[in-house]
Amino acid sequence: MPATDPALTSLSQGWCALSLLHGKIEARIERTLQTEHGLSVREYSLLDVLSRQHDGPGGHLQMKQVADAVVLSQSATTRLVTRLEDRGLLTRYLCDTDRRGIYTDVTEAGLALLAAARPTNDSALRTALDQAAKNPELAPFVNVVKRLKAPARVS
Repeated sequence: MPATDPALTSLSQGWCALSLLHGKIEARIERTLQTEHGLSVREYSLLDVLSRQHDGPGGHLQMKQVADAVVLSQSATTRLVTRLEDRGLLTRYLCDTDRRGIYTDVTEAGLALLAAARPTNDSALRTALDQAAKNPELAPFVNVVKRLKAPARVS
């Protein structure tokens, strides 16, 4: 396909608009979470992902699964987990059945901070989406986001 193909140009424009929407949402949430709770978007996301994995005792994720869930490299995820572990929000431990497996779990302090931050995150998300909906290029994407259902659990 030539670079000037209208379908490719349209696809590229759509991708740029989607990327812009993501950036606007993430920036709004980042500022709000940092100001009100001292959390970055990545820290909040990690706590949120891990908190949703619980089915009672043993509800946890391996580090590779954590990296996949928060869309970071394993080394970046390790640094993120270490920061949250140093703050007492997460803990790491070896798997009972496979000593090579390292798991990450949210502490009670992490769950409390997440519970306090969740309404802030949701409010910042709503505000960012409402503002973006006023932009004709972003409005179709906002409508799609508003219709999405919660994703399935990470496996």
